[in-house]
Amino acid sequence: MSTEETPAPRSLAEALRTRDDASLAALLRSRPDLITPVPTDLTQLATRAGTRASVVRALERLDRFTLQTAQALAVAPDPAGYEDLLALLAGDDADPAVVAALPRALTVLREQALVWGGTDRLRLVRTARELLAPSPQHPSPTGLGPTVAEATAGMSPGRVQEIVAAAGLTSTHDAVSAVASLTALFTDRKRMAALLDSAPADSVDVLRRLVWGPPYGQVTADPAAHLRWLLDRGLLLPTAPGTVVLPREVALHLRDGRAHRTTEPLPPGVESTASHRPQVVDNAAAGQAYTALATVEELLKDWDEGGPVVLRAGGLSVRDLKRTAVALDLSEPVAAFWVELAYAAGLLAPDGEADERYAATPAYDEWLEQPAATRWARLAEAWLTATRTAGVIGGRDAKDRTLSALGPGLDRSAAPEVRHRVLTLLAALPEGTSPTVESVLARLHWERPTRGPQQDRVGDEDLRTRLARWTLSEAESLGVTGRGALSAQGRALLGAPAAPAKAPEPTGPGDKLPVHHREHPAPEPLSAPEQATASATAARLLTPLLPEPLDHVLLQADLTAVAPGPLRRPLADMLGVLADVESKGGATVYRFTPGSVRRALDAGRSASDLHDFLTAHSRTPVPQPLTYLIDDVARRHGHLRIGAASAYVRCDDDSVLSEILADKRSANLRLRRLAPTVLAAQADPATLLDGLRTMGFAPAAESAEGDVVITRAHSHRTPPRTAPDPVPDGPPAPDATLLSAAIRAIRAGDLASTAPRKPTETPAAHGDLPRTGSAETLATMQAAVMTGEPVWIGYVNAEGAASQRVIAPIRVEGGFVTAYDHTADEVRTYPLHRVTGVAELADDQP
Repeated sequence: MSTEETPAPRSLAEALRTRDDASLAALLRSRPDLITPVPTDLTQLATRAGTRASVVRALERLDRFTLQTAQALAVAPDPAGYEDLLALLAGDDADPAVVAALPRALTVLREQALVWGGTDRLRLVRTARELLAPSPQHPSPTGLGPTVAEATAGMSPGRVQEIVAAAGLTSTHDAVSAVASLTALFTDRKRMAALLDSAPADSVDVLRRLVWGPPYGQVTADPAAHLRWLLDRGLLLPTAPGTVVLPREVALHLRDGRAHRTTEPLPPGVESTASHRPQVVDNAAAGQAYTALATVEELLKDWDEGGPVVLRAGGLSVRDLKRTAVALDLSEPVAAFWVELAYAAGLLAPDGEADERYAATPAYDEWLEQPAATRWARLAEAWLTATRTAGVIGGRDAKDRTLSALGPGLDRSAAPEVRHRVLTLLAALPEGTSPTVESVLARLHWERPTRGPQQDRVGDEDLRTRLARWTLSEAESLGVTGRGALSAQGRALLGAPAAPAKAPEPTGPGDKLPVHHREHPAPEPLSAPEQATASATAARLLTPLLPEPLDHVLLQADLTAVAPGPLRRPLADMLGVLADVESKGGATVYRFTPGSVRRALDAGRSASDLHDFLTAHSRTPVPQPLTYLIDDVARRHGHLRIGAASAYVRCDDDSVLSEILADKRSANLRLRRLAPTVLAAQADPATLLDGLRTMGFAPAAESAEGDVVITRAHSHRTPPRTAPDPVPDGPPAPDATLLSAAIRAIRAGDLASTAPRKPTETPAAHGDLPRTGSAETLATMQAAVMTGEPVWIGYVNAEGAASQRVIAPIRVEGGFVTAYDHTADEVRTYPLHRVTGVAELADDQP
C-alpha cells in the first residue's frame, strides 16, 4: 500500500495495525515468545516485540546478510531512506548482488517487527538499535565509531569552532551549527577528497589503519605533527584523555560508503567431496543401521541383569563408561553416544530402587519383538528430536562440574534444529553426493552468524558448529547417511522432497554445487504425527536393504560356529547361552567351551537337547569334538550335588569326595566328611559351587527337596518409564488454531483500546480503564440493551487482571450483564460489580 493512500505510521504499534492477519500470523510464528501469553492488544504486542530479551532472540535467528542490514540501519541516520541503506551496504559501486538481495532482507526485518516505517523513513526498533549501534563498551561488527555529533557532544564550543576553522569552514554562532557544518564536509565526497589530498602521507596512513576498526587509538599528551594535523581538523576526535576515535562519517568516506568490509548477500555454496551411486549410499547406510541395532542390543544385553550404579549426582561414572566401551569394543565417546541414544529412545532408565542402577525398560522387550527396520526408525527418530547431546560428555558445566553420560546438564535445545538443518542441506544435494564438512559449517554459520554462549565454546568453535560436526558423524554411525551422503531412508525420515536431478557432469572434489537461496526456505521440523508417518516410510524403505535373519549356523571342527549373518532371535538367544562370542562383524564367530556348555546345562538343557539343537540349526555336520565336549561336560554335570547346610556336597561315588578332600585347593572351603557320600562345608553354596568348578569339577546346585536347581539369567527391568522429553529452544511454535484465536483476541482488544469514546464527566486517559459509578454503569448498560449499541467497559476478573472490552449488552438482570463480547468473539456473562466503568462509543463506530 502506498504512502499516499495510508498515512505513515508513527510507531511500531501503528505499523502493526496496518498488517493483515496473514502478516500477523507470520510474525507470531517466527517469534513465538510474543504470544506467551497472548497480548491484550497491538500496543502490548509492539511493546513486547521491543523488549531486550525478545529482540536478542530475534536477532540471533537472522542470517548473515539480514543481520548486516540491521547493523547498517543501526549506524544510519534515524530514520533512514532506502537509498541511504542501500548505499551503506552496496557502497559507491552499487554491488548488484546486494542490490538484488536487500529487498528480501528488509522484508524479513519488517516481518520480524524489527524494522518499521515507509521506504523513505525506515526505523530500526529502539532496542535493536541500542544493541547494534557502536559504543566504546560494545563495538559494532561494522567497525564504525560514533558520529561527529556524538563524538563532539562533550566538547567545548570554542574547541569546536577551532576545528571548523582549521578544516577551512566558516565559523558559526553556535556549536550545533558548527557540528552540522563539519558533518556536511565529511559527507561531501568531493570536498572530503580535496581535504585528504592536502593531508600528510603519515596522517592518511593513520586513518587507513583505523578505517575498518576498531576505530579507537591512543595518543600522547603531545601528539606528533601528523596526528596533530588530524586532530585539528576533526578527522580524529578525542573521547577520553589519551584516546581518540575516527568519526563515522570519515570512515564511511574512506570505505567508499560501505558499512561492512565484506558484505555477504548470498549464502555460500555447499561443496561436494565425492559422488556415489544412490544404491551404494543406501546399502552402506543399511549396513550401518544393522550395526547400530546390534550395538544397542549388545549394550542392553550387557546390562540385562542390572547395569551400572547411578551416581549420587546422576549419570554414569567414568569407570562404568570405560567398562561399557570395552564390552562394546568402542571408544568412550562413541559408547557414550549409544548409551545416550538408548536412553533417549526410552530403552533404558534408572530402576528407582534404593541402590539405584541402570537397566532396560519394559519398552526394550517390546522393541526387540519389532521388525529390524521399525526398531531402527525408532532409534533414528529419537536421535533426530533429542536435545540430550552426547558430544558434550566429559566437558564442564557452568559450575565447573564434569558432565557425565546419562547425567544432568546434557540438554542443548539447539541440537534438534541443527540436526534438521544439516540433513536438509544434504537433502538439497543431488542423490549420492557427499559434501565437505567445512562447506556445510560455512553455510550454517551464514544462516546463524551470532555466536553462542561462552561456556559452550571449545577453542574457536561455537556450540552450533560442534553440533553440526557431531550430526554428520552420528548420522553416519546411525545409518541415516552412507558414505557421507543422505540415504533414501534418511530423506524419508526427514520428510524431505525428492532429491534434485543429478548434474550432467560428474561432481569432483572441490566442485561447488548450486546455491539454494533463502527465498526457498528449508522445510520446518515435522509435527509428532507427521514424524511418525515419516518414520514408518523410512522403515519401509530400509526393510529390503537389511539382511534376512538366518535360522542356521556353520559348525566347525575347532569348536566354533560361524553365523554368516544376523540370526533369528530364538537361535541367537540359545546360541548366546551355549557358546561365547569370539568375534563380531559381517559374520559372528561363537566358541564352545566347557564353561559355556555347563552354562546351558545349568539353564535346564540336557545333553540330548543340545545335540538336537545343533543338528537342527547347523548346515554342516556336528563335529565329533563338539559332540565329545557336550557329552563329557554332561556326564560330569550334576555328579556332585551341593545344598544348604551352610552347604554340603554329596556324591554316590565316595572316591570323588576323597579326591576333593585330598586336593589342597579345597582348604579354604573347610570341608569335612559327615558320611561316606556327604561332605559338609562352612562356605555358602554359591562359594562352594565356584570353588569346585575352579578345581575342575561340574557340580550342580540342589534344592531343599533334593531336586537340581535350574539357573537362568535374571533379566532385570525397570518399572514402566517414558523417554526423556526434549528441552524446547524457547516457546513452542504456535499451531494454526492458536494463531487464529490469538489474532482475533489481539484485534478485538485493540478495538476496545482504540475505539473513540464519547466524553464522560470523568474522562479516562488513553489506555486506562473507564471509571463510572455503579448507578451510572447500570443505567448505561440498560440503555445499551434497548438501543443495541456496543459500549466500552473496564473489567477486572477474579484473579485481579484488568482489561478493556467492547461489548454489546443483551440482558441485564440479577447483578449480571449478558453481552456479545467483541474481544472474545462470543457471548459472555459478567458480574456488574467487576465492571469498573462504562462509556459509549463514538457515533461513527459500528
